[in-house]
Amino acid sequence: MDDLFSLSAGAGTYAPAEMLLNMVLALVLGVVVAYVYRYTHKGLSYSQSFTLTLVFVAAIVAVVMMVIGSSLARAFAMVGALSIIRFRTVVKDTKDTAFVFAALAEGMAAGTSSYFLAVSSCVFISLIALVMYKTNFGSTYKSEFVLRFLFDQEADSGSYLEKINEFAKRSSVLHLEPSGDGRHLTLTFDIALKKGADTAAFATAIGKTDGVSDVTLIAAKQDVDY
Repeated sequence: MDDLFSLSAGAGTYAPAEMLLNMVLALVLGVVVAYVYRYTHKGLSYSQSFTLTLVFVAAIVAVVMMVIGSSLARAFAMVGALSIIRFRTVVKDTKDTAFVFAALAEGMAAGTSSYFLAVSSCVFISLIALVMYKTNFGSTYKSEFVLRFLFDQEADSGSYLEKINEFAKRSSVLHLEPSGDGRHLTLTFDIALKKGADTAAFATAIGKTDGVSDVTLIAAKQDVDY
């Protein structure tokens, strides 16, 4: 029994205790990556199944790395076996791909007993994600909304523009679509509200404007399809 637990990892095998340690570490790091992803996620495309996948990927890749070991034949056999699996889920956010790679990297590091690399890289990647989330890195504006409403062209357009200028520090037209009757327009604006401006009051004021109906105000601190 002692000989069984003293198998050398350098020879391409792992001792049972080391296997358990690798799998547990990969699981813990996968959970950390999943929590960081959930905390920093923006947009409407959040998926619980994707978050669970990150945890599974880290743990499973650790097992795969231990199965392969230093055997080239096993590596090719594993590639052939995994090639029959087809994933049909489309990744909606390109950042999700980065988290998948992070989970893969943590699983590979833990599975090859590179403990310091596994832990330090997880901390480093998590810090990058958190800093970018807190600073809203890459965003043009830190506070913006998408305003959409239906406008009757027989009314005065200056009325809704006056309300927009009253509440917004910046506004620009994103989309303009005439209706089939030629009387109405569907207008979509990119809005950055003034500091302290109330969103509900803004939406109400626009809705009460002459000629305006079907008002929709969407928070757009991230990418939004309009």
